Amino acid sequence: MTAEDKTRLAALLDTAGDFLRDGHWRDREAPAFEDDAAAARGIAYAGDTPEAIAGDIRSCSACGLCEVRILAVPGEGVRQPRVLVIGEAPGSEEDEKGRPFVGPAGRLLDRMLAGIALSRSTNCFITNTVKCRPPGNRVPLPAETAACVPFLIRQIRTVRPAFILCMGRVAAQTMLRTDEGIGRLRGTFFEYTMDAASGAAAASIPLIATYHPSALLRDASLKRPAWEDLKKLFTRLQT
Repeated sequence: MTAEDKTRLAALLDTAGDFLRDGHWRDREAPAFEDDAAAARGIAYAGDTPEAIAGDIRSCSACGLCEVRILAVPGEGVRQPRVLVIGEAPGSEEDEKGRPFVGPAGRLLDRMLAGIALSRSTNCFITNTVKCRPPGNRVPLPAETAACVPFLIRQIRTVRPAFILCMGRVAAQTMLRTDEGIGRLRGTFFEYTMDAASGAAAASIPLIATYHPSALLRDASLKRPAWEDLKKLFTRLQT
């Protein structure tokens, strides 16, 4: 793991801890890290594939979720997606099938993506911040996020999407390292910086967030603003 990866992971864990403590993000001095030996040689993630990452996720026992879930849910989609879609965590149907977004919220997500010419079968890769279902669909704990964020970083570096679409508060706050609510984060393009695996210049990926499909199922008034967010992504995809 590179020093930048370690810094990013530490920041994500700090943000998760701040959120669970009192909901307020605390500014702090970034700790100093060094590259692992492989990363220092410029071969971090060399030869990594979505299949290899999925295998590591399924065999992971880094947190307690492996003891209560049925199946891990690594993600699915095309190998070189235009858009990487990131949700929060698997639900009950995802837990049973080992696939992301296949329950009611997932079926709505598929319709939302289809509305802007996107699909997991042609130009998207869909995954979650946490790869195993938290009991009762609760918000993932910091230790659970810590166990899964390295997998998410590997997925981003491996599939190298043109855009990232965060579905809901948890995914957006995790990726952007903020405690801002989804109402303030949605509909705005941010830049997610991904350092290249071979020492090349850093790559910046446009990122936009919107409401999670499950929120739209609970509150139909959110559907129009979510559609406006997706139209912004669609416009950027055309250019």
